[in-house]
Amino acid sequence: MFLKKLSLVNYKNFSSEDFEFDEKINCFVGNNGIGKTNVLDAIYHLSFGKSYFNPIAIQNIRHGEDFFVIDGQFEKEELQEHVICSLKKGQKKAIKRNGKLYEKLSDHIGLLPLVIISPADRDLIIEGSETRRKLIDSVISQSDKNYLTRLILYNRTLAQRNSLLKYFALNHTYDHDTLSIYNEQLHTYGTEVFRVRQHFLEEFIPIFRERYRGISANEENVNISYSSQLSEQPLDELLRTSVNKDKALQYTSTGIHRDDLNFEIEGFPIKKFGSQGQQKSFLIALKLAQFDFIKQQAGVTPILLLDDIFDKLDENRVAQIVKLMDENFGQLFISDTHADRTEAVVKETHQSYKMFRL
Repeated sequence: MFLKKLSLVNYKNFSSEDFEFDEKINCFVGNNGIGKTNVLDAIYHLSFGKSYFNPIAIQNIRHGEDFFVIDGQFEKEELQEHVICSLKKGQKKAIKRNGKLYEKLSDHIGLLPLVIISPADRDLIIEGSETRRKLIDSVISQSDKNYLTRLILYNRTLAQRNSLLKYFALNHTYDHDTLSIYNEQLHTYGTEVFRVRQHFLEEFIPIFRERYRGISANEENVNISYSSQLSEQPLDELLRTSVNKDKALQYTSTGIHRDDLNFEIEGFPIKKFGSQGQQKSFLIALKLAQFDFIKQQAGVTPILLLDDIFDKLDENRVAQIVKLMDENFGQLFISDTHADRTEAVVKETHQSYKMFRL
């Protein structure tokens, strides 16, 4: 699969811009703040229906305007896919596929498999567990529609249960039967999500370790472990035993929404004991493993976005990345501040490429 054309209207700093892309490598070069990352984010937007960098959709509209349009023409297994993502102030975001509007945005996920590697990925290490859960969910959802459906139902039920707990506190009341209905639904959806996450990580972690060895020249031992309350007790039991705590807190304190991933290097948390270069290599390996997994599950080669990929990496690690780019990746988009460096790197891949100087 590859993106042939991209048109932007009032998206972030672009008033109107058109691009025609190479099937293999496309490089955006120029000074910081000129919009290189915004082009990559527009491509991400077409795949996921949202920005990778700014979840507040209306803030992606160009300053002073009241709408944006992202228009992409893709070729997927000799089929044409025309996807338009648009937003107007005061209205809901709309995604059209070949002229037909999606009723649910979630139906679009997985059509255009994509992986992004960015300095913003450092949030996966330094931020809270929600950021890491989103990573798991985005990888699995691109190849498993049932998982995404169960996750949406779980989160909807969780919000309803939390509203009920707040209602109990506000009105000094308690309804065991209604709460039990939500408990049962959370148990059903949550248990399914937990099992899929478990199975996913069993397959994913060996792929990740292999990718890290390729980047670091096998210098460090890394690991990812899955932390979930459901590993200790079934969710229905957890919800029953925590009911008094939940009533006091006015929210649900147990469940898959508390799951986390532990990132380790040499048996220690990489957040505290990993150097900047090791953390960057860890994150790149994580995303390349994501690429491998999606390609294997979906049977389609994802688009790969490399945003400022060479930042904070030493020459040896950059050389390892260059070797990886020789593999059968498909279409790549690269942003960098150094045009000469970028062009020298892509020439070593012996692939066709285009340079866009913004």
